[in-house]
Amino acid sequence: MQSHTARVQDIPMRWEESGSGDPVILVHGIPTCPALWRHVAPLIQKRRVLAWEMVGYGSSIPEGRDRDISVAAQAGYLAAWMEDQGIARAVVAGHDLGGGVAQILAARHPDKASGLFLTNAICYESWPVPVVKAVAATGSILKHAPDGSVRQFMKLMFSKGHDAAEARAEALETHAPYYEAHDGAEAFVRQTQSLDNADTMAVAEDLPRLGIPARIAWGAEDEFQTLDYGERLARDLKAPMRRIEGGKHFTPEDHPQIIAEEINALIREVEAADPPAR
Repeated sequence: MQSHTARVQDIPMRWEESGSGDPVILVHGIPTCPALWRHVAPLIQKRRVLAWEMVGYGSSIPEGRDRDISVAAQAGYLAAWMEDQGIARAVVAGHDLGGGVAQILAARHPDKASGLFLTNAICYESWPVPVVKAVAATGSILKHAPDGSVRQFMKLMFSKGHDAAEARAEALETHAPYYEAHDGAEAFVRQTQSLDNADTMAVAEDLPRLGIPARIAWGAEDEFQTLDYGERLARDLKAPMRRIEGGKHFTPEDHPQIIAEEINALIREVEAADPPAR
């Protein structure tokens, strides 16, 4: 995938892109970046794949200083970026916070989402999870934590959220350097203090009325976003749910083949619902 930057609403917005065709937008969560999708994107078939970076995350951590980086705000940034890039409509896939961004985008900008894929996503009142709440509550102290503290905290999150040690180690080396290069613990505290489940609760009643193709895939052993929330989303969205037995939270990194299969299946559903003109 190639890295791109465009200034939108006077914010440098970044994304990774590959392929060609109708767009599929992938949105990461916390404490990750577009590289979350590095093993998924190559498996998405015959599409322009864009892994968008949330403002204030990854390489864009500096853009989060003194700016609203709530999940609701991210949905607004995503919509503005789509407009700037000439993307009228796309299949949108989200994990963790990115799943909340995708839900809000689909609810608030229904013309922009042709299909919705969610995997171990925040939703309803499921978040922030206790460990994130603790960071937010003690942020005034933690933001002054010494170098290396964010890496240790991420190691804890990945140990709970990944299936295997090899995946945990790879994720740590993929995502931690962005915090170490930009603000360290202060960046993580800033992210956690922006989180409020009022953002997803505000669109909860809209989900059953979206009327677009949707699919869910869920790690059944996720301690952060538990299986019952995936089942609730599936009911509200009238969507099939693929249960990943033994899977934990970071499904795009642990189970990229399954995630790509579900996104490709959603693409076929979208095409069937709205076949291209000939």
